[in-house]
Amino acid sequence: MLVTAAKLIGAGIATIGLAGAGAGIGNVFGSLVLAVSRNPNERDELFRLAILGFALTEATALFALMVVFLILFTF
Repeated sequence: MLVTAAKLIGAGIATIGLAGAGAGIGNVFGSLVLAVSRNPNERDELFRLAILGFALTEATALFALMVVFLILFTF
């Protein structure tokens, strides 16, 4: 029972990484809107960079989720 409680607490702590990824994605697209409003001519290049930032931020969220599942479903 103590091991199960420790797993649940560890998984809950590891889930904090998902909240950070959500804030990071919001920051990426908020910065995109600001940059496009300042320089509309560079919209395509800025969008490509924003998608790259989104993908990298989402990758960290997937790694955090993977850690949560490893904590919960191993031994």
